[in-house]
Amino acid sequence: MKTELKIAMVLGVVIVVSVGIISTIFASLDSEFESKSIDENNIEPTIEIDKSKFKRAPDLVGIAYYLNTTPETLAEEIKGKVVLYDIWTYSCINCIRTLPYITAWNDKYSDEGLLIIGIHSPEFEFEKIQENVELAISKHGITYPVVMDNDWETWKAFENRYWPRKYIADHEGFIRYDHIGEGAYQETEKIIQQLLKERSSSLGLQIADAESLVDIEEFEHTSFRTPELYFGYNLAQGRNQLGSSEGFNQNKIITYSEPDNLDLHKFYLVGIWNNLKDSMRLESDSGSIKVLYHAKEVNIVTSNSADLEIFLDGVPLDSKYSGDDIEKGNKITVSEPDLYNIIKSEKSATHELEIKINQKGFEIYTFTFG
Repeated sequence: MKTELKIAMVLGVVIVVSVGIISTIFASLDSEFESKSIDENNIEPTIEIDKSKFKRAPDLVGIAYYLNTTPETLAEEIKGKVVLYDIWTYSCINCIRTLPYITAWNDKYSDEGLLIIGIHSPEFEFEKIQENVELAISKHGITYPVVMDNDWETWKAFENRYWPRKYIADHEGFIRYDHIGEGAYQETEKIIQQLLKERSSSLGLQIADAESLVDIEEFEHTSFRTPELYFGYNLAQGRNQLGSSEGFNQNKIITYSEPDNLDLHKFYLVGIWNNLKDSMRLESDSGSIKVLYHAKEVNIVTSNSADLEIFLDGVPLDSKYSGDDIEKGNKITVSEPDLYNIIKSEKSATHELEIKINQKGFEIYTFTFG
């Protein structure tokens, strides 16, 4: 009797242990199946991130005009979105070079939860005019919202000091990325992908497979080039850029004489010019601008209509150096307040540039070089 009892107890223990092992195996299989189901649906568990070190994106304040949107629509769109804030201005060549990437990201990710907002903070007075900015956003194919920050109130709220600058806020409004100037496009897009994935995970949405990055040829800057040259006395303060002996004369009309020689990285005026806050305006029927520069690309920011003739190293501009906006031979007609590309070449070099102007009232704001 005792032997039978012992055998029964042993068998009972074996059965219990076996059931436990089998249950564990099935539980493990269930867990593995569930995990695989999650992977197959591309749903990832929410990852807790300590956001105490991140600042929140400030509100858009002091906006003069809303383009491609309304205040009410934009306020609703921002909620729960990953937001790329692009601080730019339309005559800035560095800003312009970033736009193909930004518009491509808008096309690629807007349906996945990315909202791009262009914060247009003007450098010059003509960039405060709504019609001018509307022409620019049409020219560059911008369909995302653009807000005109004419008094720099949103610029100040972001504590910004540069054009262009990109801030990216996650779906909870925390600024997770900040980049100044051109470049870092792959890095920026990877951040967009990461934050969209976080958003989808947090909201329990399906996450698409990682996408390839936007492939656009990036402009290659030369390591040594002439810095931006400002014609307005206000922006030129602290810079020794006007080579003419007559110098800057605030709000005065000055006759500038032909220079004896040119110094590198300085510009020279010939004719009668009005010294304005952010530009020089030609007051004689004709005049010219000369500059000795080192770069592979030259752009000018101008306003008011005029026909310009471009000379390089004392001869009419050769086609191999013609910029994108040169129309025929060495001539270009400027009209709308905008940036115009007049010189474009493969290699950086030092050249003497002369621009001859035949129209009173022509205004020039800057030279920029690439």
